[in-house]
Amino acid sequence: MQAPKKMVARNSTLVTEFVLLGLTDDPELQPILFVLFLGIYLITVGGNLGMLALIRVDSRLHTPMYFFLASLSCLDLCYSTNVTPKMLINFLSDKKTISYTACLIQCYFFIAMVITEYYMLAVMAYDRYMVICNPLLYSSKMSKRVCIHLIAGPYVYGFLSGLMETMWTYRLTFCGSNIINHFYCADPPLIRLSCSDTFIKETSMFVVAGFNLSNSLLIILISYIFILFAILKMHSAEGRRKAFSTCGSHLVAVTMFYGTLFCMYVRPPTDKSVEQSKIIAVFYTFVKYGMTIYVHMYTKLLRHMLTIMKYL
Repeated sequence: MQAPKKMVARNSTLVTEFVLLGLTDDPELQPILFVLFLGIYLITVGGNLGMLALIRVDSRLHTPMYFFLASLSCLDLCYSTNVTPKMLINFLSDKKTISYTACLIQCYFFIAMVITEYYMLAVMAYDRYMVICNPLLYSSKMSKRVCIHLIAGPYVYGFLSGLMETMWTYRLTFCGSNIINHFYCADPPLIRLSCSDTFIKETSMFVVAGFNLSNSLLIILISYIFILFAILKMHSAEGRRKAFSTCGSHLVAVTMFYGTLFCMYVRPPTDKSVEQSKIIAVFYTFVKYGMTIYVHMYTKLLRHMLTIMKYL
């Protein structure tokens, strides 16, 4: 008969570090993956920094829409930097470990930034609703003060929620296996290593993810329903084209973000789901952020180029 988890915790040595299995244990593949993901990471960093620099130096981009986009770029940059460097080090290291404290810190920033991005995308949807449905009131309603509050809200809520979730993880006891079947400290594979009761943590993880995903997605859907009705009422084909181009890049970002997160977290953790999450997380961590920023950059730059060409 299996010993109760609390009894196991008393008679076992507490874990002080974890081993990250990563994507593969094939030594021949690891240098190749290092070069591949380093390249993707540099492209992602370069794209985000380029976007921030462009918005900073071009006074025509000092608008609420680009202010929100700059905030999203900062968030994407921080998220990638939270996960990628340790993963790259482990590709070239024989000792693929991470300390208990560093693991919790990585978990905290991951959760905080994901929840923040939930509502950043919702704020950007609301911004597009205002610019398309209330163009005459846009400048007065979306003042600098309002924009700062709309940015600060998701960050404060996201980082407080991340702290709460991390505290539930901190209360768990790890005294058995220390091998995490992932390339970073993610909650689902981490809580499976606990030798204490994980019911509260699992329930909290599922509820928080479901609540924030559904709430932020509801805001986005309501915004786009009003946007769609406004576009259908437009008599000018040029006006409709501009409206669709305003929303296109945001819709791509929303689809990739919510699609991958839904697959990763809105389900109970199992052996199969952890393996699937590793594959999805690669897309989410490396491909999604790079694609999102370049879709935004291409769309915005193309729109400004077309505007400039009209006056040539």
